[in-house]
Amino acid sequence: MHSRRTFLTTTGLVVGAVGLAPQWLLRAAQGSAKRKILVAVFQRGAADGLNIVVPFAEKRYYELRPAIAIPAPGATNGAIDLDGHFGLHPALQAVKPLWDAGQLAIVEAAGSPDPTRSHFDAQEYMESGTPGVKVGEGWLNRAIPVQNENASPLRAVAMGTQMPVSLRGSRGALAIDDLPRFQSSEGRTTDVLETLYAGSSDPRLKRQGAGLFDAMRAMESVRQRPYTPANGAQYVGDFGRKLQQVARLIKADVGVEVAFVDMGGWDHHGNENSQLQGLLREFGGSLAAFSRDLGDHMQDIVVVTMSEFGRTAAENGSGGTDHGHGNLMMVFGGSVKGGLVYGNWPGLDQERLFEQRDLAVTTDFRDVLAEIVGGHLKQSIERVFPGYQSGTPLGFLRT
Repeated sequence: MHSRRTFLTTTGLVVGAVGLAPQWLLRAAQGSAKRKILVAVFQRGAADGLNIVVPFAEKRYYELRPAIAIPAPGATNGAIDLDGHFGLHPALQAVKPLWDAGQLAIVEAAGSPDPTRSHFDAQEYMESGTPGVKVGEGWLNRAIPVQNENASPLRAVAMGTQMPVSLRGSRGALAIDDLPRFQSSEGRTTDVLETLYAGSSDPRLKRQGAGLFDAMRAMESVRQRPYTPANGAQYVGDFGRKLQQVARLIKADVGVEVAFVDMGGWDHHGNENSQLQGLLREFGGSLAAFSRDLGDHMQDIVVVTMSEFGRTAAENGSGGTDHGHGNLMMVFGGSVKGGLVYGNWPGLDQERLFEQRDLAVTTDFRDVLAEIVGGHLKQSIERVFPGYQSGTPLGFLRT
């Protein structure tokens, strides 16, 4: 017979917290029309915001990056003009329709006030929502609405083999490696294990087991339904596979409220242009596919992207960039006032650069997330970002 530990690690699920309850699925389906959903996307490795959304109107940009700068709109492989000052990297053509439809907003010069250039520390600070302080739990977990007795065990999901810091905490969350290949153990083994959990004298283990088996049944039900992305949506690469699984769960009405997806490979110290081209095609193509696939569901969904910090304003000698500071964030969804660049752009003049080398941060990343947490999820900003006083809202959400 499989042990409890073996069973938990071979089902394709990682349990992040406890307190999950039965009798949730019907309530989840009934409340789906009112449920607001947040999808957080993390670009691990420090994405080069200056070559993703290009400040092509600034001469200084081309002086700092003579070899790797993206040409201005109209030139071969030039940027896609957004507003006469900024343009998308040409590999992001797939998301331009979202901008044109007023559903995609860009927040420039956003990032963490903490000056670290350590990937590990910066990622943990951003995922915790507490720059400079490691607290062991994530802002996205704290943003999950307070759980009631009929809460879905699939209310918070991360796509991957491990629970990200963003979703660690006291509220229930699951890490799902691969939904299409997910299957529970069959027959008497499952029954015996479920009975063992139900009869445990440890209340924490008992609740954890109940939630796990509820989640397994729901996942198995979803997995057995044939799924084809709607509206001709075509996801790209592994990042697209993860987003498609999130879309599949959302459309199955199993009670998803927050989801986390990450994408690595953004640390380009050399040969940046060739690497960025493929990454952005996967990134932008999959975000566009997600929006197309979900269709009218996007009215209740907000997607936000972030990366731990940006890159140096100047290129290095290897055709790349080094660890920087300020970056950008993207927000899209049906309630987003898109087609605009938000935030205070500090410029790239030498005296305006952070430590005379990086784009300065003029918008704390928590201001962006707080606007979504408070305006979209209707949750307490003070609870999600303890000790932080958010500034004047940027205004990228329709109220």
